[in-house]
Amino acid sequence: MNIRCMNKYLRIYLVFIILNVSKYRCKMSILIKNLLLNGKETSIYIEDNEISEIGARVEADFVIDGKGKAALPGLVNTHTHSAMTLLRSYADDLKLQEWLENEIWPLEAKLTEEDVYWGSKLACLEMIKTGTTCFNDMYWFMKGTAKAVEEMGLRAVLAEAFIDLFKEEMAEEMKRKTKDFVSYVRGINNERITPALGPHAIYTVSEESLGWIREFSDKEKLLIHFHLAETEKENEDCKKMYGKRPVPFLNNIGFLSHRLVAAHSIWLTGEEIKILAEKGVRISHNPTSNLKLASGVMPYPLMRDSGITVSLGTDGCASNNNLDMFEEMKIAAITQKGFAEDPTVMPAMEILKIATINGGKALGINIGEIKEGYLADIILIDLKRVELTPRHNIVSNLVYSANGSCVNTTICNGEILMQNRKVKNEDIILEKAQSVADDLTSR
Repeated sequence: MNIRCMNKYLRIYLVFIILNVSKYRCKMSILIKNLLLNGKETSIYIEDNEISEIGARVEADFVIDGKGKAALPGLVNTHTHSAMTLLRSYADDLKLQEWLENEIWPLEAKLTEEDVYWGSKLACLEMIKTGTTCFNDMYWFMKGTAKAVEEMGLRAVLAEAFIDLFKEEMAEEMKRKTKDFVSYVRGINNERITPALGPHAIYTVSEESLGWIREFSDKEKLLIHFHLAETEKENEDCKKMYGKRPVPFLNNIGFLSHRLVAAHSIWLTGEEIKILAEKGVRISHNPTSNLKLASGVMPYPLMRDSGITVSLGTDGCASNNNLDMFEEMKIAAITQKGFAEDPTVMPAMEILKIATINGGKALGINIGEIKEGYLADIILIDLKRVELTPRHNIVSNLVYSANGSCVNTTICNGEILMQNRKVKNEDIILEKAQSVADDLTSR
């Protein structure tokens, strides 16, 4: 074999190795030194994908100087539809049912997996830039989202949307797609991506399908991502159809469990909240979307006092219109204070825990805290920002003054996704997402 031929085969062999090795993590240690953690200057040592030590190590494979920065756990967004970034500002200032039925659903009917892929890439970019390292997502063509998450490096719980509109044939197709997507995600074998189930809501999914979802969830140990009691109309329609409000009805058919993450959960009575607490249901609070669509305000004090794990979510960009969890924390806190006419409700430290610790608990993932043995999902905040000066109380600054652009560095699963606010291929993602969105609305 001549040299030219050997080089050809060598190049092919090397490409094969690169393509295969890229699917596996390369173990690397990271040391973040001289940063503020819980008000004290210290260092965080990351080995592979976990926080290994705090305040001990002095060297690593890669060192980040954290001087002038504070470390936070990566924020956890427990309810969104990531590819709806493509619909940002498309249909605003409308009532929920008009917004859904006349604007959003007709446009979504034109979506392709390629559209969802680029919309999800854009969402991942926005989350990386604003400090979210894990999100709970439900939408269509979720293989596109899974591909985007795998490439962008974030952590996600993904569910293919399930809507049968009370039609048996449609229900069977949704079951097939659901099982196919769960198998697909498990086949990827990516430690950052977890499959879940995504029945949309009580008004779009039949009783039989809800029962099948619960059985499949129990069998496969899968979370269920669900919209619950978002509007007063939803409750009234449920009473007309089933003779009960949503929570009693769902409890009666055995749908409620500790695997259920229920988004919105606004129109609830005290008794219904007790039922949710007894069943271990986790709640995702989505204040910006709820306010923008005039859906109402979640009864947080009753939920907190009942012991329910309440986490925080943005909902999709069509109803928010961004994925900035810092903004979401502030809006959550000030809305609850105003609604209760009590400034002590949902204080800064409490909403920060809701956006981090409670998010990890809701999704059953070892994230949300900076502790030895926890997964290395960490963000660094630039304390030299004008909106964070002076620092009489850093937690108050983070909740009431900060925004996503205060995030300097984002680390997920021990991988640096952003440093000094630079993300790989950012310009390409922005340009392509704009092109895809323009094409979608012109179809």
